[in-house]
Amino acid sequence: MPRVSADHMTATTTPTTAVKSAQKHIFDFSEGDRTMVDLLGGKGANLAEMTRLGLPVPPGFTITTEACRYYLEHGHGPEGLRSQLAEHVSRLESEMGRRLGDPEDPLLVSVRSGARFSMPGMMETVLNIGLNDASVAGLARMADDDHFAWDSYRRLIQMFGKTVLEIDGDEFEDALEQMKEKAGVTTDIDLPVESLRKLVDVYKSIVRDATGHEFPQDPYQQLDLAIRSVFHSWNTERARLYRRQERIPHTLGTAVNVQVMAFGNAGPGSGTGVAFTRDPGTGHSGVYGDYLADAQGEDVVAGIRNTLPLQDLEQLDATSYQQLMDIMGKLELHYRDLCDIEFTIERGKLWMLQTRVGKRTAAAAFRIAVQLVDEGVISMDEALMRVSGHQLSQLMFPRFAAGAADGRIAKGMNASPGAAVGRVVFDSPTAVKWAEGGQDVILVRRETNPDDLEGMIAATGILTSRGGKTSHAAVVARGMGKTAVCGAESLDVDTKTRQMIAPDGSVIKEGDVVSIDGSTGDVYLGEVPVVPSAVVTYFDSGLDAALDGADAETAELIRAVDRIMTRADQDRRLRVRANADTPEDAARARRMGAQGIGLLRTEHMFLGERKTYVERLILAESDEDRQAALDALLPLQRKDFIRILEAMDGLPVTIRLIDPPLHEFLPDLTELAVRVAVAEAKGESAEADLRLLQAVNRLHEQNPMLGLRGVRLGLVLPGLFALQVRAIAEAACFRQRMGGDPRAEIMIPLVGSIQELELVIDEAAGVLQEVADANGCTLKFPIGTMIELPRAALTAGQIAEAAEFFSFGTNDLTQTTWGFSRDDVEAAFFSAYLEKGVFGVSPFESIDREGVGELVRIAVKKGRAKRHNLHCGVCGEHGGDPESIHFFDEIGLDYVSCSPFRVPVARLEAGRAAITRHVARSDTR
Repeated sequence: MPRVSADHMTATTTPTTAVKSAQKHIFDFSEGDRTMVDLLGGKGANLAEMTRLGLPVPPGFTITTEACRYYLEHGHGPEGLRSQLAEHVSRLESEMGRRLGDPEDPLLVSVRSGARFSMPGMMETVLNIGLNDASVAGLARMADDDHFAWDSYRRLIQMFGKTVLEIDGDEFEDALEQMKEKAGVTTDIDLPVESLRKLVDVYKSIVRDATGHEFPQDPYQQLDLAIRSVFHSWNTERARLYRRQERIPHTLGTAVNVQVMAFGNAGPGSGTGVAFTRDPGTGHSGVYGDYLADAQGEDVVAGIRNTLPLQDLEQLDATSYQQLMDIMGKLELHYRDLCDIEFTIERGKLWMLQTRVGKRTAAAAFRIAVQLVDEGVISMDEALMRVSGHQLSQLMFPRFAAGAADGRIAKGMNASPGAAVGRVVFDSPTAVKWAEGGQDVILVRRETNPDDLEGMIAATGILTSRGGKTSHAAVVARGMGKTAVCGAESLDVDTKTRQMIAPDGSVIKEGDVVSIDGSTGDVYLGEVPVVPSAVVTYFDSGLDAALDGADAETAELIRAVDRIMTRADQDRRLRVRANADTPEDAARARRMGAQGIGLLRTEHMFLGERKTYVERLILAESDEDRQAALDALLPLQRKDFIRILEAMDGLPVTIRLIDPPLHEFLPDLTELAVRVAVAEAKGESAEADLRLLQAVNRLHEQNPMLGLRGVRLGLVLPGLFALQVRAIAEAACFRQRMGGDPRAEIMIPLVGSIQELELVIDEAAGVLQEVADANGCTLKFPIGTMIELPRAALTAGQIAEAAEFFSFGTNDLTQTTWGFSRDDVEAAFFSAYLEKGVFGVSPFESIDREGVGELVRIAVKKGRAKRHNLHCGVCGEHGGDPESIHFFDEIGLDYVSCSPFRVPVARLEAGRAAITRHVARSDTR
């Protein structure tokens, strides 16, 4: 193991007197607070905050995220970091009266990551830095406990070997299991001291064999390598994957926290635990958490041993328990939210190791938000900001049908709610492979670790036989909104033979179907039927219908959702419409709270049996043939529009005139050519097919998405757009005669120039006037255009001279701005672009603010400069994306339009966007 050279970031020998640096790279816990989260990371900022509050926090310091970013960019630390580190270590030694590596009375420290956003288990932690062959004896004498000292030393080598030296962790685990077997014990805490000594020797040989070097005995080299390992862990594959999943920027970097060790493995009266100030699974108040006696912190989240409920600590150590309860209450009041707390008790002394605003399930988020309002802690607007559209969408997922579940084979802890059904897989690669093949899978493990992240993302649900509600599997699953059951101890999971055995002897092999209920912890063999969520019932049928027959917990959730949605609707400026093509979709969208239809795609009305009529129109060789095709289509279109206008009576319905790529309405060229060739080979007549083939050849396009479609098709095929406008006008007149209030809006697609738009508007205006005169009705329908080409966005001022509204088709605008063919590029290279960081998220999923978004901004500004009352909305898939909705609110769009099922999400996010905008404006005053 080579010593770290002087041009790296830290000293490798005993620190000397520090030299003052121009820039501060390290902060003592006593120097910061929680507002410095960007610089100190979440963990460092909150440790500083707890220190400021006077809570019992082991002393330490934080190396900033700026230092991490510099190190990752340059391969070494910034100027002054070495001397500042030496100064802070020296200060820590003076405060504690011990010295790092002292063979008589050693100071031991932990090194932990701490990014701006919580990334549980994604980066590295190393405990017991400072132990070596000499200081382990000093620690044993100082503690008067050989077992504690040697257990701490073997933990250091194991964690250091796995995280810093990148040795396969299974090598250490296998050695531990073999040593327990030789000693005749089942848990690591029962290993005798002599076995621990031997285990340390085995671990050191593993390090030597894997690296070619001895385990480092210099404590400052240990510290240096551990710090660098934390920096490097920011860019590990699992960390990058997690950030992509959670949409966390890759550019932030992580802070590093160096803290005096508090020992939960110091024998009787010691232990470690994780606590929440409220239940993160349900939101209910009460004592919630896990405790593990005679253990260090990583043991709890790793799920290596099943934990005790936090309430049991009261029987083991009433004083520490009461002190912890007092601190939990103080922290929740201070942070005004659910707090996640890590603590250690060392021989009866309570130490606080971390706090943060805790991750929670979607149901818990809504319940806690309104609870805090009722308790007078936060306002209703703050409650709205405590939930998200993503969480609301999770609540709308199906659940198991009441009374339909039988064949329960096990019960674990209800770690993350939901209903999940899938085929059992026992490792992450298989989960990914099967999921990519279209199968729903349940990832089954004894316990998960950060290396399982890919499989956890791919899986429908997660099942473990070890670990509690604060284990890695539980925390990560809750953060991702995945259903999870943890700690199902009665299941004997064997990942090597790829099977698990239930208590009744049933053998469940890989590929067998199981169902897991994350709300109850129940595990079933086979598929359990699912039913719609009660939250969907609330949106679809109203509050009373959702509450009818609901149990108390569900009723509480529905009322919380209702209160928050009511506030969102009061606060929001953006209106929310729906993309709907059928009367059924329109009716459901209205029930879901849609304030109109933002996109009715008329080409969808021509699919199926009607496709033949459009084919005849396109291939017509005479005016008579063309008119016959139009005459056949008119009554069908009129009936469609009557039904949709009826479903949305009194609300706007934006009807996009037909916009298909031409090939969608023509016979397949290859199939037709084969048919003609086969007929000719057989000597059969193929005159009709031959004429058809000639016509299709004439109209064939290499790139139909950029070919004869949209406004171009309407201009080239006489009568097509006029037919549709006539059908809309006659449907509106019929609805008026029936006492209705039809509010159609006619939208011209794929316009690139004002000249195209003017030609269609002139034709449409003539048809509208003709129908109005013939039927004695009033037709004042606005005619606008879909902005989906960069040229249209850049010439929006000209186009607004003719268009009465703009609707941004961000799907096609993204394609034409990036030069992408969506159907091709998503499969071809999007995964590589996400992997390499070209995209943080797919531009089809969330609006590309700098490119596509800027075009939208330009078009709105130019359009309204020409027509001040220009109505602007968006009807691409981005209309239902929470991130994009905030952008559309920011640039002043009037509405967003999305699928009916996403309407509630858009309503919620529109309310949140209004609050965000108001706060931003207040901050700039």
